[in-house]
Amino acid sequence: MTAPITHERSPILQRRIRLIVAATIGYNLIEAVVAIAAGSVASSGALVAFGLDSTIEVLSAAAVAWQFTRRDPERWERPTLRVIAVAFFALAAYVIVNSLLTLFVRVEVQHSPVGIVLTALSVIIMPFLSYAERRAGRELGSATAVADSKQTLICSYLSAAVLIGLLLNSGFGWWWADSLAGVVIAAFALREGVEAWRGDACATSIGMVLEDGSDDSWHRQS
Repeated sequence: MTAPITHERSPILQRRIRLIVAATIGYNLIEAVVAIAAGSVASSGALVAFGLDSTIEVLSAAAVAWQFTRRDPERWERPTLRVIAVAFFALAAYVIVNSLLTLFVRVEVQHSPVGIVLTALSVIIMPFLSYAERRAGRELGSATAVADSKQTLICSYLSAAVLIGLLLNSGFGWWWADSLAGVVIAAFALREGVEAWRGDACATSIGMVLEDGSDDSWHRQS
């Protein structure tokens, strides 16, 4: 059972969580740009899909941020989740079609040092950010922070899948490993899309930050 936190400790933990999620979003933006560029050069569908997934994660957070600027944010919750779900479904469809074409046409995936370095860094950085956010969230008693930390950890699993595919292609010439890594991303995208469509999606980083900020304002006004 978590011990109750003091009044002085709570703002410190909230600021820490905001910094962590802001760093996560910033890293996802960089990750998306580099992954898409490197994947296009190397003809790696999995690497491009990985970058697109990072893009959707950031855009979904921006959609929630927009929702919380509305006068009645609860009214816009369902449409916002539907938009996020459609984006994930579109990503899954793109990855599945691209992976099948790669297998049938036998598109040779080129060695991508940039992609390997990027995904390797993500495997290291994402679990660290997830652990830091989960630890602060548990101490604060914030379910949204803990849920968001799990989402970050899942992103590290995707990074590992793409990294393995790139290494197998570079080390053994297993060009089809890239398509298998893409299927993993497609499965993840479908799962996220279904949860968002049902309204079960976890609170995104920006949404959580704004919610915490609103709580702080409410406490100051009380």
